[in-house]
Amino acid sequence: MKVSTGQIKELRDQSGAGIMDCKNALLEAAGDMEKALQCLREKGFALAAKKVERAARQGVIEAYIHAGGRIGAMVELNCETDFVARTDEFKELAHNLAMQITALSPQYITSEEIPEGADIEPQEACLLLQPYIKAPDMTIQDIITELIAKVGENIKVNRFARFEIGV
Repeated sequence: MKVSTGQIKELRDQSGAGIMDCKNALLEAAGDMEKALQCLREKGFALAAKKVERAARQGVIEAYIHAGGRIGAMVELNCETDFVARTDEFKELAHNLAMQITALSPQYITSEEIPEGADIEPQEACLLLQPYIKAPDMTIQDIITELIAKVGENIKVNRFARFEIGV
């Protein structure tokens, strides 16, 4: 099967993956764009799993204050190098995470942090398990994993704080 450069470009625009990765995914999916996107996601998860143990000591602290100034959040998002920390995608992810924290008020980063025996719904209480507010069919972990696959570095949410007046 032959894959057109237009298809490769469209898949690359949607996924942010490399040209050859897009071409190979389209060939594997027999030209089906949705299957090719899923294939790239799966490869991204595999790549992210390999990078999870690597130290992430660089990054940014991002703050978001909601209109009216009565509620806001700060998040520390870490990566391996300052080069990645300065990219627009990384900064945008940090900003979106701060908005997510402000909107949905998670209490923990992962489900491992929930005290044993606590009567808490992990999907609501854990940031990484929450549906992403800008794409509810994906979780925050999925969004982070996609960026890990794109930049080739480990990315972690180290900590966050949410502030609300009167609470």
